[in-house]
Amino acid sequence: MKTKITWLGHSCFKIDYHDYTVIIDPYENGSVPGLGALDQEANLVLCSHQHSDHNAINEVKILHDKSNPFKISIIDTYHDDVKGEKRGKNKIHILENADIRIAHFGDLGCMLNDDEIAKLQNIDVLLIPIGGVYTIDATQAKTIVELIKPMITIPMHYQSAKVGYGVLKTIDDYLKLCNDIVYYQSNVIEVSKGMVKQTAVLNLDKYLTH
Repeated sequence: MKTKITWLGHSCFKIDYHDYTVIIDPYENGSVPGLGALDQEANLVLCSHQHSDHNAINEVKILHDKSNPFKISIIDTYHDDVKGEKRGKNKIHILENADIRIAHFGDLGCMLNDDEIAKLQNIDVLLIPIGGVYTIDATQAKTIVELIKPMITIPMHYQSAKVGYGVLKTIDDYLKLCNDIVYYQSNVIEVSKGMVKQTAVLNLDKYLTH
């Protein structure tokens, strides 16, 4: 069975498998330019760190009484390149179901060490920030991607024409480093083993018109 991944903007994703939904890094209404209220439901909410554009659990209606099909593990990292002195800690969440492994990097602000890279081998889908300033930039992100070699890479946490902080870089700097780009017509991708290796550029426009 395929796993459905929906980009809700910024670093917020909804991951659906069978009848179970996980939302990662929900943003507070009004915290991210261009994004409105989330208006989402989920069985579980995960947050990479405690900033309002990533930890707004109150913006999600929690659904209970479902068995979680995901094995979830965490790699503790930092939100900056000085071991958290500027912006604190950050969590990488790894979600694994019967079919696929997904890693959400949150607001990773530092390069990863050999041990962390080793833990991220055999990741199928990598959700990685590329906008710089508050996180790693395009070049750093590409270096990490090349070390992990995921099947699908989904860039996040960057500025677009309609969404994002003005200080962030656009996706262009990252895409210049890629030769496997696939553009999607919506903000949804369904993933399963054996897909073509790709940098998946999801389109938020459909979601933003709701």
